[in-house]
Amino acid sequence: MAFDDRFRFSVHAAVVDEASRSVLLLRQTYGDQRWGLPGGAVEPGETIVATLERECHEELGVDIEIGPLTGWYYHREFESQVGIFRCALPSGAAIRLSEEHSDFRWAPIGELGGVQAARVQAALDYQGTLHAQVF
Repeated sequence: MAFDDRFRFSVHAAVVDEASRSVLLLRQTYGDQRWGLPGGAVEPGETIVATLERECHEELGVDIEIGPLTGWYYHREFESQVGIFRCALPSGAAIRLSEEHSDFRWAPIGELGGVQAARVQAALDYQGTLHAQVF
C-alpha cells in the first residue's frame, strides 16, 4: 500500500506557562507568516510522540517536556487531522528558533481566536478525557 500524500496528519505542542496563563506561539517565515503552535507533519513510520519531539527540537532548539495528548481535531477545509499535546519548557531553557520561524511570543490565552483558542483551551482544561472536534 502506497503512502497517500494528500492525507495530512500532524501534531503540535500547546506549550503552556501556567503562572501567566499563556501559550508559546511561533511566527512562520513562509506563507502568510502566521503565528502558530510548535509542531508539524508526521512522517511515514513515525510515532506521534517521536514527531513532536523532532519538530519541537528542530523549531525551538530545546527538548520540551511532553505531557498528555489532550485533543484530536479534523479540519474539513484542509482534509487534515491534528493532535495537540500539553507540554512545557524545561526550567531555564533558551529557545533557539529554526529558519522556519522569525519570532516567538508568549500569548495570553484570552488573546487567541477561533480554532487555536479551542485547541489551547482544551489542553488547559484537560482532566484525562481526550477532546475531539471537527472544524
